Amino acid sequence: QVRPVESGGGLVQAGGSLRLSCAASGSISLKAMAWYRQAPGKQRELVARITTDGRTNYADSVKGRFTISRDNAKNTAYLQMNSLEPEDTAVYYCLAESVRVNYWGPGTQVTVSS
Repeated sequence: QVRPVESGGGLVQAGGSLRLSCAASGSISLKAMAWYRQAPGKQRELVARITTDGRTNYADSVKGRFTISRDNAKNTAYLQMNSLEPEDTAVYYCLAESVRVNYWGPGTQVTVSS
């Protein structure tokens, strides 16, 4: 069983930065870790994803502002968010992907004030 836990969310002014962390406990090998977000009234969407060998992909809306990274030894993923905009306000969820099962974290709130 893998249990991702997010941290680092909070309230920040537009233009500011936050760094989210996701620690996935458990001994299972993960093939990728990803960050999703869900704003009120909207569907959950992929923000960024990173594989074990370091390949990344980003949503167009965050390219150039957000950076995903990973510590494979610790099963931990990070999301550095810069130049935050009010449109980035959402609950951010971590997804830990194993070969057979995906595991979601409970989420962390990010609020960007204008």
